[in-house]
Amino acid sequence: MNRINTLYIFLLLCFLTVSNSSFSQKTLSSTDQALRYSLYSRLGLKIIPIKTSESSFKLQFVIEKIEESPAFSNFSFSYSILSAYDQEIRSDQATLLTEDDLKKDTDRHWLFEKTVEVPESQETAIAFLSITDTRQGDEYVYHIDLKSSYVLDHPDFGAYYANDVPFDQNYINKEEYLIFKTVNAPSIQAYHYPMVFDVPFPPMETRPADIPKELNVIQMGDFLADVPKQLNEEGYNFFQTDTTASTGLLLKITHESFPKVKDWEEMVQMVTYISTRKEHESLLLAEDKKKALDEYWISLTRNPDISKELIRNYFRMVEFANILFTDFKEGWKTDKGMVYIVMGPPQEVNFYLDREVWAYGGMDDSSKIRFTFARAKTILSPHFYTLNRSRAYQPVWFKNISQWRSGKMAF
Repeated sequence: MNRINTLYIFLLLCFLTVSNSSFSQKTLSSTDQALRYSLYSRLGLKIIPIKTSESSFKLQFVIEKIEESPAFSNFSFSYSILSAYDQEIRSDQATLLTEDDLKKDTDRHWLFEKTVEVPESQETAIAFLSITDTRQGDEYVYHIDLKSSYVLDHPDFGAYYANDVPFDQNYINKEEYLIFKTVNAPSIQAYHYPMVFDVPFPPMETRPADIPKELNVIQMGDFLADVPKQLNEEGYNFFQTDTTASTGLLLKITHESFPKVKDWEEMVQMVTYISTRKEHESLLLAEDKKKALDEYWISLTRNPDISKELIRNYFRMVEFANILFTDFKEGWKTDKGMVYIVMGPPQEVNFYLDREVWAYGGMDDSSKIRFTFARAKTILSPHFYTLNRSRAYQPVWFKNISQWRSGKMAF
C-alpha cells in the first residue's frame, strides 16, 4: 500500500470517528449534570411543577443568579418535555425562552412560567430545562418527572417568597415567612415532624440502617392560602390541600444559621466523617467542646495554619451539602451529602429513571469510581435517593479521609 492510500484511509477513519460522535444522540441519561453540584456554578436551576388539572401543569422555571449581576444576554434558555430518559433531545423540538418570556427578573432570580399539557394516558413525562452560558459554552441543565413510576402525583399549590418568586429551596430558617398559593382549595393542612436523624453509615457498611420505631407527627391544623405563614418549629413540615391525596410539599425548618454551622455541639457531630470512632466519642463526651475541637484539629495536621485551612475547607463542603441535598434530613446527613463532603463534587453526574450515578477520577471509563444512588418511591418527595453500599468503596473512602486529615483535601 503506497503512502497516498495510507493517508486516504487515515483521513477517512478520522472523518468516520468525528461523524459518529457528532451524530450520537443526546439523551437525558447521557447528559452530564455535574454543574448542578459544582462549587463554581454561575446559576442554580429549579423546575417547580404545579398541577392545574389532570392533564396540565404550570411549570415554574426558577433560575438563581449565583454570579453577581449576570447579563441575560450571556445565556441561552430552552426547555423540552420528554417521554423517556433515553429519548433523543433534539434542538428543533425545544422551546426557546427569551427575555419577553420572563415573568420576574429580580436581584436574585429569573423566573419563567409555562403551562404544558400531558395526556392522561402518557405514563412518563419529564420537564427538561437547558441553559447555555454562551461565554464558555457551559450547559446548565435540570429536570423533574411530571409523571413516572416514581411520582405519585404533584401538588396543586406552591410556596413563594414575599416578592412572588416561587420558593426554590428545600429548607427555610425558622421564624421566616412564606406565602402559599393554591389552585383550588382555600386552605392548606400542615403536619410537623420534630425528628432528629442519625448520621448515615459509610458507603462500605452494608448492614441496613436503623429504622425509627416511632414517628412523632404533630397535626398543626390548617391555614389560609395567600396569607404570609411563619414557620417556627425546627424539624420537617409536610403540607397538603387534600389530606387524602398522595402528594404534598416537604419543607425542612432549620436553625437560624443554616446552612452554616450553628454551634460547637453541631460542629462536633459533623466531623464524624473524617474522625476515628475513639476521636469522635471523646469529642462527644468533652465538656468544653470548643477546646476539644481546637485540640482535635491541631492533632490532625500538627500545624495551626494548615488546621485553619482544613476547617475552612471542611465546613465549606458541609455548607454546600446542606444547600444542595437537604430533604427531611439536613443535607450533610444524607447519603449524597456524606459522599459529597468526603469525595468532593462529582466529576460526572448522570440520571436514569431509577438511579443517579456520580463518577470520580480515572483516565478511562473502567478506572472511574462510581457511586450509585437508587431512587425510592415516597409520598414525601418525587426525587429521594439512597446510596447502594458496597465493601468495594473502602480503599478509596479511607484514602480520601486520610487526605482530609492531612489537610491536603481542597475543592
